[in-house]
Amino acid sequence: MISFLCICLSPALQRTILFDNFQKEEVNRGKSYRQDASGKAVNTARVLSQLGDSSVRLLCPLGKENISLFTDLASRDKLSVHPITVPGRTRECWTLLSLSDHGTTEVVCPESADDKSFSPFVSDFLKALQEELELCQGVVFAGSTPCGWPDNFVSLIAEKIAASNKTFLADYQGKMLLDTLSVCTPHVIKINEEEFCNTFGLSLQKRNEKELKNAVIQKSLELKNKIIVTRGVKSTFSADAGIFYESPVEKVSAVNTTACGDSFSAGFIHEYLKSGDFALSLKKGNWAAARNAESVVPGSIYPLF
Repeated sequence: MISFLCICLSPALQRTILFDNFQKEEVNRGKSYRQDASGKAVNTARVLSQLGDSSVRLLCPLGKENISLFTDLASRDKLSVHPITVPGRTRECWTLLSLSDHGTTEVVCPESADDKSFSPFVSDFLKALQEELELCQGVVFAGSTPCGWPDNFVSLIAEKIAASNKTFLADYQGKMLLDTLSVCTPHVIKINEEEFCNTFGLSLQKRNEKELKNAVIQKSLELKNKIIVTRGVKSTFSADAGIFYESPVEKVSAVNTTACGDSFSAGFIHEYLKSGDFALSLKKGNWAAARNAESVVPGSIYPLF
């Protein structure tokens, strides 16, 4: 039994609405909808639980005004949550799916952070993190950080993960990732193409596949770790301490592309902790992403509504 900890600082309540044909500037009546506990690491946790042969714990701050709805939805999916209750509401997101053209539109509504500081909850969060780290083998830390947390919060979390010597997959970008790299190096950085280019200063307009490949190799060699760059429907570029891998994605008839990257992270880390085989883990990641694309549910390998 493999044990995982998923850390999500930006959880969400995600409503997925299915339309026969969604049209802009028209009254659109949905044919059905569902609501799920979501957020990047939450989606990863759900797929990990579906893959089996593992236990998964989820650590996240939840707004006290709607915490019960989130935990009820998580419980429905058999997700074990260690919540840190904070002021306000957990954010809400809507995914609009059009059956006619397989279009996916996501709408995110951030909760107001005006006059809100989460600094008093940092010690509670770090204490809970330390407790959870003692029980797991692998850690997925994914997603953005809401306003209100201290500037050094991400680096404090990353330092504790690194000190635990547990396998650490980081799935975030920009300042969060650079702050992490200033204090430690995750075993695995999983990031999409645009995020990689923006974080490490590679021009999106001027770069070509050869330049991207070389940049992934060089950054992995510099950090002496594994870097995975997902590219949507194009093959995945990866490097393990400078050794390059290119893995094809599976062609599917997509229903909902939301959380494909999160599902990739789940498939990859699940296989990697089981076998230690990097190439096989990349294949499992792409498999999980493809299964998610076939499902209405964000962060699921089951094609069920």
